[in-house]
Amino acid sequence: MRLWMLIIAIVVLSCVSLFIGAIDIRISDLINGNTDKIEIFLISRVPRLMAIILAGAGMSIAGLIMQSLSRNKFVSPTTAGTLDAAKLGILISMLFFTNVTYTQQIIFSFVFALFGTLLFMQILDRIKFKDVIFVPLIGIMYGNILSSITTFFAYENDLIQNISSWLMGSFTLIISGRYELLYLSIPAVILAYLYANKFTVAGMGEDFAKNLGLSYKVVLNIGLILVAIIATTVVLTVGVIPFLGLIVPNIVSLYLGDNLRKTIPHTAALGIAFLLLCDIIGRVIIHPYEIPVNVTVAVIGSAIFLIMLFRGRAYAKK
Repeated sequence: MRLWMLIIAIVVLSCVSLFIGAIDIRISDLINGNTDKIEIFLISRVPRLMAIILAGAGMSIAGLIMQSLSRNKFVSPTTAGTLDAAKLGILISMLFFTNVTYTQQIIFSFVFALFGTLLFMQILDRIKFKDVIFVPLIGIMYGNILSSITTFFAYENDLIQNISSWLMGSFTLIISGRYELLYLSIPAVILAYLYANKFTVAGMGEDFAKNLGLSYKVVLNIGLILVAIIATTVVLTVGVIPFLGLIVPNIVSLYLGDNLRKTIPHTAALGIAFLLLCDIIGRVIIHPYEIPVNVTVAVIGSAIFLIMLFRGRAYAKK
């Protein structure tokens, strides 16, 4: 898996993405100065591409960080309750603030995502079984509990449609002015790269990290904060995208190992390429209509996840 190959794939898929949609736009339209199509291109197509790139890179790296810190290849924002906790934060902001602002939603979603992930990590510290399959199943059950609480109170307060809109991961409504929150994930990704070596050491265990003079708790908290920032920006902008932070880091680790300084660029690139491909498939199958990207990612991702589950079980028996 060469980085330059992934970059070429991203460039090709990006070009395809820019010229697929309900309205046919060609390069000749842009060159000839077709005002209407240039406006659609700049207001809709380019922002959508940027949102896919930022979300794909962010969620993949968030999954990589969580897998390293939890020392489990099947942990991600999807299987650790991070995204479900972020949705609960959005609901709480709606319930307690009559005229909730976007800033309040961001704050509540971030706080709940952070503490929800911290709670999951505490659960991992206390359970007796560290089976590679058992841990993510605990995370999925934990996330389902949070999701059920969110759904119940949303139904009781006639907010079920509002919350459902956050569940549907889709780039359909992305236009200029509605995706810029995702740029907050850029400094989070940069910090993740700068702390990559520390995350790698922390992933070897608390005792090992302390023996090397590393403040394990500080590094753990920094990693979880970065994950919460990325998860919050993606949920508030795009919605929930399952499996992305789970399968991409695993695929990269098969080729490059577990050194985060080495794998972060490849993980980001593969996450972007994978999400671009899933989005293009969703836009082509029933063109000119669209299948939400969370559906295509879930179908492809679940198949890969099952393969990894059986593969992990086979290795566990050896």
